[in-house]
Amino acid sequence: MVRVGTWNVENLFLPGGEAGPKTEDAYQQKLDALAATITDLAPDVLAVQEVGEPQALDDLAARVGGGWHVELADPDGRGIRVGYLSRQPLTDVEQIAAFPEGLRPIQVDDTDVELSAMGRPALQARVDIDGRPVYLITCHVKSKLLTYPDGRFSPRDEGERARYAVFALNRRAAEAATVREAATGLLDGQGQQRAVIVLGDLNDEAAAATTQILYGPPGSEIGTGGFDPPDQGDGQRLWNLAPLIPEEQRFTRIYRGQRQLIDHILVSHIIVRVVPKMTSPPVTPPSHRSATTRTTGATNPGPTTAQSSSTSGSEPPPVPGCRGWSQVWSSVPAAGAFSFTDRIPFSAPPLDV
Repeated sequence: MVRVGTWNVENLFLPGGEAGPKTEDAYQQKLDALAATITDLAPDVLAVQEVGEPQALDDLAARVGGGWHVELADPDGRGIRVGYLSRQPLTDVEQIAAFPEGLRPIQVDDTDVELSAMGRPALQARVDIDGRPVYLITCHVKSKLLTYPDGRFSPRDEGERARYAVFALNRRAAEAATVREAATGLLDGQGQQRAVIVLGDLNDEAAAATTQILYGPPGSEIGTGGFDPPDQGDGQRLWNLAPLIPEEQRFTRIYRGQRQLIDHILVSHIIVRVVPKMTSPPVTPPSHRSATTRTTGATNPGPTTAQSSSTSGSEPPPVPGCRGWSQVWSSVPAAGAFSFTDRIPFSAPPLDV
């Protein structure tokens, strides 16, 4: 049995820096709040996004206690990165960054600069549960927030706004294709036997074109007539577990008054067939927002939870400066902004490595 989750911990930096808490006391309060929620949920493997200095994640692991294996990817230009905290040893850890073969470098601004790799590398890892491998990829795809030359957040004119919206969209699409290429390699056409999870902050909703790039062959979506019958795409497909969350609870942030689910759990065939249901507790706004949410006009909701009928249904308090979390229960790990799979018997057939 294993429990796997993902959480955008929003600017987990050491105190005193531009993006981190301004005081040591504020930093300690954030660590306490994060640790309390992690302790309550008791993950075996937790994927995290927006980690600043490695020491900050080490501090969080120490605050939770009990012993953790820690892995981190390289940071982006802002100094944030993705990673894992794991009670189980992580193996086959590999950073994913370069765009796949056949995808040309993309334009990112009005200069001749081109990009041929993810701005924030994704991180792949393997955890073995009762001798069976579970493969994970955590990522934090480029946000929809537009930035302009000289650090501006406002365009000079509508033409500039439209161009930079295209640049950002192309970058998110290329990053999604890069993660999908890695997932395709892990699945190897055997999703009915291989437990693969792509989890993290996709910075867009389930129906977005960039998110759908990650799904693989279309069809067989949860809740449709094509879900139950097997088809030739099952071995390559990833399923978004978002439809299992009740519609009124299906969000991990509030942006300009609109509820949005931008943190997702995508799982292979062997996992999706054993996920029972997902639920969420009521929303309680946090006591403050991070620098990122002040800029974008987004507020962070309380937890989004997916669980089986066997769970306690506990509702951890919202964590200031972090987004909500979602949780899913299955016989193998799944994932979301806090996405979560809970412990349950590993009843799936043996995995063919």
